Amino acid sequence: MFLTRRTALACAAAALIATPAVAQTWPTKSIRFVVPFSAGGANDLMARAAAEGAGRVLGQPVIIDNRPGAGGSLGADIVAKSAPDGYTFLISAAGVISNSMIKKSLPFKDEDIVPVVMIGLAPSVIVVPKSAPYQNLRDFVEASKKGQGFNFATAGTGSTPHFVAEMLNVKYGAQLQPVPYKSGSESTTAVLGGQVEGTSEASIIALPHILNDGKFKALATTWTQRISAYPQLSTAVEQGFADLQIAHWAGLHAPRGTPPEIMDKVADAVDKAMREPATVAKLKGMGIEPIGGTRAEFVKFTDAERKRLGEIVKAAHMKEQ
Repeated sequence: MFLTRRTALACAAAALIATPAVAQTWPTKSIRFVVPFSAGGANDLMARAAAEGAGRVLGQPVIIDNRPGAGGSLGADIVAKSAPDGYTFLISAAGVISNSMIKKSLPFKDEDIVPVVMIGLAPSVIVVPKSAPYQNLRDFVEASKKGQGFNFATAGTGSTPHFVAEMLNVKYGAQLQPVPYKSGSESTTAVLGGQVEGTSEASIIALPHILNDGKFKALATTWTQRISAYPQLSTAVEQGFADLQIAHWAGLHAPRGTPPEIMDKVADAVDKAMREPATVAKLKGMGIEPIGGTRAEFVKFTDAERKRLGEIVKAAHMKEQ
């Protein structure tokens, strides 16, 4: 009995020592960033910028693995079920917070993946056809209150455009009917074709139609600061919509149980990557704002978003059909 107890104590002590030791030698091989969306979108572009910069800091290649499907839940499930050894991370988005509130079921629990670091964000832009008579967001919201209201294109239930519409409905009395499409590109086409009165889309998608071909009229950006690549566009907050704050953000989440020391190293590497002048210039030129920061800051952000978005989900009865 004494031998068994001594052996158990020795094993427990070894386990306590093992985690810091592993963290000190990590990484010894390539790291995988699972992107739960297709290549080419804002989430994917931010992931690649973070992977390139973090890989240089960590001294190991960071591989991008695109796993689109189920509104980001497919990729999240892969990471949730991966070994917590510091070699697999999820490129997370707002859905990692809101999906469990909206979807009927998920193959993993929220606590199975934990926040590591913010990468950056693509501010959302509320747009209408160039020919629309509205000059700002206030005009659009007031016009929607007349008659049958407006149709507002979204990229599906729980997408950022869906939250924009419901925030305007719940907080400001707008009459916007969310119309779900399969993707942001389909929503964009619906606005350009006149099938809907407006939408809200990531800056990286909206800006070319505003600045290049002139097919969109921008009414407001829904983030807390103006877009670096389009500073003349005022924020919704500046226009009097203080509660309309949301963006297409990307961060890193890890499987539960990943050593904190490793997560801190990853957070530091991504933070350094988001401060590199060449990376900053490239991302800002596309309409993406690099953020970075610490693990504690990202935890605070995700906790606040969960509370804030949860209130909208409940008030608007946002549920997967």
